[in-house]
Amino acid sequence: FGFSGNYHEYFGDNVDDESVMYVQLANHYLHEKYPNMITIAEDVSGMPGSCRAVREGGLGFDYRLAMAIPDMWIKMLKEQSDDEWKMGHITHILTNRRYLENTIGYCESHDQALVGDKTLAFWLMDKEMYTNMSDLTPLTPIIDRGIALHKMIRMITHALGGEGYLNFEGNEFGHPEWLDFPREGNDSSFQYARRQWNVLDDHLLRYKYLNEWDRSMQLTEQKYGWLHASQAYISRKNEGDKVIVFERAGVLFIFNFHPTQSYADYRVGVDQGGKYKVILSSDNKNYLGHSRIDESTEFFTTPGDWDERANWLQVYIPSRTCVLLAKVD
Repeated sequence: FGFSGNYHEYFGDNVDDESVMYVQLANHYLHEKYPNMITIAEDVSGMPGSCRAVREGGLGFDYRLAMAIPDMWIKMLKEQSDDEWKMGHITHILTNRRYLENTIGYCESHDQALVGDKTLAFWLMDKEMYTNMSDLTPLTPIIDRGIALHKMIRMITHALGGEGYLNFEGNEFGHPEWLDFPREGNDSSFQYARRQWNVLDDHLLRYKYLNEWDRSMQLTEQKYGWLHASQAYISRKNEGDKVIVFERAGVLFIFNFHPTQSYADYRVGVDQGGKYKVILSSDNKNYLGHSRIDESTEFFTTPGDWDERANWLQVYIPSRTCVLLAKVD
């Protein structure tokens, strides 16, 4: 049964009233008994009111998982070349959630990491993760592309995908392999019933760059608080340029997904006028970027309508990079 989001699909004879009552009672009890408790719904249907209080007639969860987001990323990596990615589709899936119902955005979880599928990092870099993840080896086009897109996918999901963000057992540093628990089909092997945290202990390996990017994302969000802000205003989703621009919590997010094209003096709209500076760039060498963006640059806005924003500024955005700007007081 597929859900379109229309309310008649959720309220009618198909609803299991006893199950709804059980979930409401469980959430009500947990939040009364343990005030700091957080409950999260793993719900693919988009049930209205899942994350509204029981006193309002909701199910009482604090958050729901945005399960369509990881499915989108895996499907794109499996079936499309980079130049076939649709900016409008990406932004739609990332923001397709019910108003005032908190959502957890994430790029991958057990569905992608278990045997039978592959993690984002594995889809991006595949067998080269075994041979070219050392700083002592050449930075091949596959590893360069994989690390660049891995950073961008996590950043746009973090910033646009919800009111919370979920990591999964190693995807913060691009874990190289899948999970597989002992079972009849693998002769009860424990070989892949593991997570290789040790790859971060070897400072010659390039996993450290992905892990440092994850750390910087979290620290930047902690400072500016976009997960606690209202939904972003998306001012640009240009299919030809492969550029996405949006604002959230006073931060201007600029993504260039184009595989080959960089843009000098690219004009983007912004609501608040003033002076802006770079607060995070995926092109920084600390994240295995190419240091094409001068992070000391100051950006001054110009009044005038652009992409339905009151001001605009011009930036340099290299291919396969994202850059975050914030206003300087």
